[in-house]
Amino acid sequence: MNNQKSKILKLCSFYVSEWHLITMLLPYINKKINEEVEISTILENNIEENVKTLVEKLNIKNAEKILKINWKNESQKIENMIESKKEQLIIVNGNKEFINKANEEIENYLKENKEKLKNVKIKIVNCYEIVEFNGSITEILDNHDKILNTSGEKEINEVFEDYNKKEKIS
Repeated sequence: MNNQKSKILKLCSFYVSEWHLITMLLPYINKKINEEVEISTILENNIEENVKTLVEKLNIKNAEKILKINWKNESQKIENMIESKKEQLIIVNGNKEFINKANEEIENYLKENKEKLKNVKIKIVNCYEIVEFNGSITEILDNHDKILNTSGEKEINEVFEDYNKKEKIS
């Protein structure tokens, strides 16, 4: 997967409640829809009702397309998510074990299909509830390329100024 590193970008995001998560994701997703990015989710919890409620209350241009995204905690096959040559955005949300397992499945699929997917840009957004992960934020940051917050995609050191990424020794 190292030769694909430039095509796969991992973002992390921190939130305090499901409402905060959705409020943060909606403008980003709206922008990605405008860029014709395919959006998939791997969710431990069903957040469909919260998404519907917020989309109805906000005047979002791509409301119909946002509501068509699978916001339920239904298991989906990775190969069904990454089936086209379009840029892909995969949103992952759940507890640490759930997020780690989902990322492992994505990475295994990408390794097995390296040649087929060599020209596909993939962004994985791992969303962490801050209360659950507060003690391991540095570890989380070390495993991601950027951070997503309410103002969009940012370099990690833009948000956490004193952060220095630990380089992994292979």
